[in-house]
Amino acid sequence: MVQQLEPALQARVKRALERPLQRGNPRMEARQYISSYEKDESRNEQLLKLAKIDFNYVQNIYKEELHQVTRWWSELNPCLPYARNRVVEAYLWGTSLHFEPQYSFVRMTFAKYVQMLTTLDDTYDNYASVEEGDIFTDAMERWNIDEIDRLPDYMKPLYRCILRMFDDYEIDAAKQGKMFAVPYAKQTMKEICRTHSQGLRYTLGAPMGSFEDYVVNTVITSVLYVTCAATVPGLKSVSEETIDWLKSQPKMIRASAMVCRYLDDLGSHERESQQDTLLTGLDFYVRHHGGSIPEARDKFEELAEDEWKDLNAEWIRDVKSGVPREVVDEVLGYARSSDVFYRHCRDGYAKPHEVMTPEVDALFIDPIVV
Repeated sequence: MVQQLEPALQARVKRALERPLQRGNPRMEARQYISSYEKDESRNEQLLKLAKIDFNYVQNIYKEELHQVTRWWSELNPCLPYARNRVVEAYLWGTSLHFEPQYSFVRMTFAKYVQMLTTLDDTYDNYASVEEGDIFTDAMERWNIDEIDRLPDYMKPLYRCILRMFDDYEIDAAKQGKMFAVPYAKQTMKEICRTHSQGLRYTLGAPMGSFEDYVVNTVITSVLYVTCAATVPGLKSVSEETIDWLKSQPKMIRASAMVCRYLDDLGSHERESQQDTLLTGLDFYVRHHGGSIPEARDKFEELAEDEWKDLNAEWIRDVKSGVPREVVDEVLGYARSSDVFYRHCRDGYAKPHEVMTPEVDALFIDPIVV
């Protein structure tokens, strides 16, 4: 049936079947639509030109923001030589949260925190022993720079970086009258360290009650909880009631985090399974439910689809219930980027040059010819 459509409409249908509009990066979808609309014989030339100018204008804003974030990391990176540089990918992820020009703070803050949390994740997964992980977690619980002397040397720069970032966060929150968000932001950071410590035990073979225990633990390690708090100073509509909503562990946030978890596990399994000491999410599922890895893949795809259904339903419900649209759109945007990076078992965050180059070029490098 698709083949019977006119070429311009055929391209749109194929795109929608590949990735529904609701699951795409809004700015990438806009670029795709501009390209398709340009081939439409009934196009409005003035509207088309305006869309191209708008895209290029916002692209220039993104370039400047990315320059600032990259400079921030280049100054910090010598202190963390083992850290993966994922600034561009983290910033690309952030453009799905809020693509509009006025959300510059949100995008840059998201990128910085995701880069920092990527380093934290690598530290626990690839470098820390169980004992070292526990020491770092305890230092985070105490939240005091004097605790740095207890840490192994390679962990000290990361601990200092996290505390400094949150010092800056407090300054930004105070400027915007959002100091009420600070305790919650620190709480999310402590919680993610606790779950990383527990996750380290699981991946090294510690007994685990069920696959569901693994799911609960990995949901908390999602960066979404930290970034929802970290971006508060850039969201005018956020109030103390919004923080209470975040604290309540709303179903929408869990669904968004789980979309990322299941798709990430699908995308990263091949790479992570090559590390004999680590158990992947698919390994945990097979261990507790039986079957084969291919069967587990099918199940994870099904679970991700179920979470998308919950996410869409909760997005509508929460908007109607009075949760600020800025916040629910940010939660939805997180899942959208998960779909972009990991759909079809792609490992886009770990292997960006193999997977994400077309998206990076289209969004940040190549302007549209007007």
